[in-house]
Amino acid sequence: QVQLVESGGGLVQPGGSLRLSCAASRSISSINTMAWYRQAPGKERELVARIFTDRSLYYVDSVKGRFTISRDYAKNTVFLQMNSLKPEDTAVYYCQSTVNSITYWGNGTPVTVSS
Repeated sequence: QVQLVESGGGLVQPGGSLRLSCAASRSISSINTMAWYRQAPGKERELVARIFTDRSLYYVDSVKGRFTISRDYAKNTVFLQMNSLKPEDTAVYYCQSTVNSITYWGNGTPVTVSS
C-alpha cells in the first residue's frame, strides 16, 4: 500500500510557473509507474504525464515542451514542473501510482491559471 500527498498548487497568472510535489509514504524505487492526472470542472480526468522505472516519460500533447515530470528517490517524491501555464491548465491535479497492479491516488491539489 502507498499513500500519496500532493502539494504546490495555487493561483498563478498566465505564463507563470508552478511546481507540484507528490510525496509517497514508501520508497518509490520499486514503483513501476508514477503519474500526474488532472481534472478540470465538468471534464473527465486526463493523464498529463507519466514516468516509468526505466526513466522513460510520457506527456499529453497539450503540455509537451511546458511540463516536466521527475522524481527524487531520496525524498520518495515525484514532481511536476509546469511552465508557461495557460488558463486551460486550470484543474485539480492528482498524483497516481501503480504497485503490483493496484492503483493509488492522492487527494489532489488545485491549480488555477487566471489573470
